[in-house]
Amino acid sequence: MADSPPPSRFGPPFPLFLLLVVAGYFTASALAAGELSQVVGRGTDGPYFEPFNVSYDHRAVRIGGQRRMLVSAGVHYPRATPEMWPSIIAKCKEGGADVIETYVFWNGHEPAKGQYYFEDRFDLVRFVKLVAAEGLFFFLRIGPYACAEWNFGGFPVWLRDIPGIEFRTDNEPYKAEMQTFVTKIVDMMKAEKLYSWQGGPIILQQIENEYGNIQSKYGQAGKRYMQWAAQMALGLDTGIPWVMCRQTDAPEQILDTCNAFYCDGFQPNSYNKPTIWTEDWDGWYADWGGPLPHRPAEDSAFAVARFYQRGGSFQNYYMYFGGTNFARTAGGPLQITSYDYDAPVNEYGFLRQPKWGHLKDLHTAIKLCEPALVAVDGSPQYVKLGSMQEAHVYSNGKVQTNRSMARNGLICSAFLANIDEHKYASVWIFGKSYNLPPWSVSILPDCENVAFNTARVGAQTSVFTFESGSPSHSSRHKPSILLPGVGGSYFSGTWWTSKEIIGTWGGESFATQGILEHLNVTKDTSDYLWYTTSVNISDEDVGFWSSKGVLPALKIDQIRDVARVFVNGELAGSQVGHWVSLKQPVQFVQGLNKLTLLSEIVGLQNYGAFLEKDGAGFRGQVKLTGLPNGDIDLTHSVWTYQVGLKGEFSMIYAPEKQACAEWSNMQIDDTLSPFTWYKTMFDAPKGTDPVAIYLGSMGKGQAWVNGNLIGRYWSIVAPESGCPSTCNYPGAYSESKCQSNCGMPTQSWYHIPREWLQESDNLLVLFEETGGDPSKISLEVHYTKTICSRISESYYPPLSAWSRLTSGHVLVDTIAPELRLRCDDGHLITKITFASYGTPSGGCQNFSIGKCHASSTLALVSEACVGNSECTISVSNDIFGDPCPRVVKDLAVEAECSPSSATKEARDEM
Repeated sequence: MADSPPPSRFGPPFPLFLLLVVAGYFTASALAAGELSQVVGRGTDGPYFEPFNVSYDHRAVRIGGQRRMLVSAGVHYPRATPEMWPSIIAKCKEGGADVIETYVFWNGHEPAKGQYYFEDRFDLVRFVKLVAAEGLFFFLRIGPYACAEWNFGGFPVWLRDIPGIEFRTDNEPYKAEMQTFVTKIVDMMKAEKLYSWQGGPIILQQIENEYGNIQSKYGQAGKRYMQWAAQMALGLDTGIPWVMCRQTDAPEQILDTCNAFYCDGFQPNSYNKPTIWTEDWDGWYADWGGPLPHRPAEDSAFAVARFYQRGGSFQNYYMYFGGTNFARTAGGPLQITSYDYDAPVNEYGFLRQPKWGHLKDLHTAIKLCEPALVAVDGSPQYVKLGSMQEAHVYSNGKVQTNRSMARNGLICSAFLANIDEHKYASVWIFGKSYNLPPWSVSILPDCENVAFNTARVGAQTSVFTFESGSPSHSSRHKPSILLPGVGGSYFSGTWWTSKEIIGTWGGESFATQGILEHLNVTKDTSDYLWYTTSVNISDEDVGFWSSKGVLPALKIDQIRDVARVFVNGELAGSQVGHWVSLKQPVQFVQGLNKLTLLSEIVGLQNYGAFLEKDGAGFRGQVKLTGLPNGDIDLTHSVWTYQVGLKGEFSMIYAPEKQACAEWSNMQIDDTLSPFTWYKTMFDAPKGTDPVAIYLGSMGKGQAWVNGNLIGRYWSIVAPESGCPSTCNYPGAYSESKCQSNCGMPTQSWYHIPREWLQESDNLLVLFEETGGDPSKISLEVHYTKTICSRISESYYPPLSAWSRLTSGHVLVDTIAPELRLRCDDGHLITKITFASYGTPSGGCQNFSIGKCHASSTLALVSEACVGNSECTISVSNDIFGDPCPRVVKDLAVEAECSPSSATKEARDEM
């Protein structure tokens, strides 16, 4: 029956696909990523597949009994809107993914104990069904600890209030809550018939997450907990394999897997398990005040190719789409609102080129090798080609690697690697010579012709831009003066302000003796917690300071993440850091003074052992120093506590709550005023392109659009140094290797999902902590404006040519290379700004014509491309003529893309 798991986890297989193998070749269409013959439904109610079993052996995960080489794309559903999901999933599939992977976010699904939420961005079932409707498989990482640079690692804060609880160890209160939630998710997937044996897409699950990194911190209790978690998961009878990543002592029934920048050297802890890479870090996250990390496409491709070359079978990009940390979901400490991650699909849902295209070509090449990769039961043939060069040959028979391949019906694919970081290498194998760039892998699907090399990028380069989509001030709120924004665009000249109360404002305020821990008071309902006490200053104190020419100071042993000190309602100073000390000079007056401290969270700790003990706020002693009669210890004084901001809890950011605040027209002095609320109205930019708001003129705070919290903003600047002018891809990558944005704010642009906007009268509300200039805020659309590509006539034939090889011995290298250009969805190529076939020099946005140039290039390329969303041009003398015989020629093209609606309007005006 489809409603219960198969009798055995590794029961009878169901046939999935038919490989057409003729003389060592096959049609790639038979292995199109994820699009398998058992897809029976494309709606959102399934079933989506004929029920199939999932198992594994030492070589690979087996889908319906067949070994598969699988590519997975990491996508976190809450980091996008449901309206974005279909397009993102489709781009994963087009890029060559067979599987979509995600964490499950416990704190999003159970915000209060026993109260569950599975709606809007947290509609997990809908997300899984959309993946299934595209014919893709699903890897569900339940955890339920996620890390993921997500607030508190995905744990709900209420969990830490359970008496006697200790997270992620042999602790009964924790295990009870963890089991309840994991069971909840599994039962939901079963009820929706989403497991493979039910006709659903889920083929793998994960319990716990990178626990091996911290297990030793818990001693034997950690070992017992890990074993309990494994047995608990197996006992849920899901009928598919479970994974524990970075868990070298995982039990025999659980797959242990690798998370790293490179996993080609990883070996599971049992011969019976396949080699799986659950997190291929193809980028990295950014912290406030830091630069932006980037991982070159060449190095990402090298790492993946090496993984499959050396026996890997399942690889997941972390992330393939990173998205946005909307609201207060960003982890900590100090992680930014953008979770772009330098992923192949960027934060706004656009293809990041050349990374997306280069990896797509890699995936196609790997799929061409799949029949040979799955045919080898043991190790591939290994050939040493040089001191730092090697080959791995996969075949269903013995291959004579010292001579040309015989056409004897063998299936054969080879990977040639040069791991030298500096030098090209010429190697001899299969009776011919191959030239290998540094730090690269060449893939030969037929053990003869190179289909792909990781260091030679044939994909286009895309240059993103922010541009005004239309006048964005509301027609119902005409400003008397338009104020220019960034890039010459316009926002609105009509702004209103409302002052936030410093310290106690009412509500749930209370007084008690001593310094309370931040989270114990706020329960993470707000970033902000106010502490207020009174300090009595005598004439003697004031005279002492005056005579010495000094000020007293407030000292706090440790604070995190931001602490602000106010004296009598005036800001005295601030401190930023993770459990750092604070020493702030303060100026008191004679008599009773009000001392107010503001503790601010910028993302709860998301990684490490003993998370429940990390907390927030202040630690140690709070003292006043520099008094004539010695220090005053305020640690045990009576403090009045106030959670959050008055405007926050009055919801003055919501359209229906505007009467809850006293708004007044903004004055010039208001732009420098801290702890101020700002609001304005605006119309949405025309079109369908994603919308971004520039907040670089502001300080630190939070932003809402129509009541939806975009996230935190902070114009803190990255250090001037640490960003190279160029990034050389060869050599081991780390998150600090290739960085940009030094000397600039870490983040200035913030994503506003189109779904949160209406055509007109949109409400923007900002809470500003330090003072900023809202008149310089800009609302723009985000899209790819400039696209470039450069392809040599000596480049490889298009990978699509391999799918046309259905019989006989066809010389692939007789087919000309192709240059491909593509605009974003809904955009057309409107202009070719450069085109040269010959010896052009320079790079994207800096091309120039060389000594050799075919004069017809611009006209031919314009004819082929202008007015189309994409175009393909053969790179050969047959198209352009031969402007310089016996010289290897390149075709270089730069084009501009515009929204198709804008193109139509321009034509209508002609």
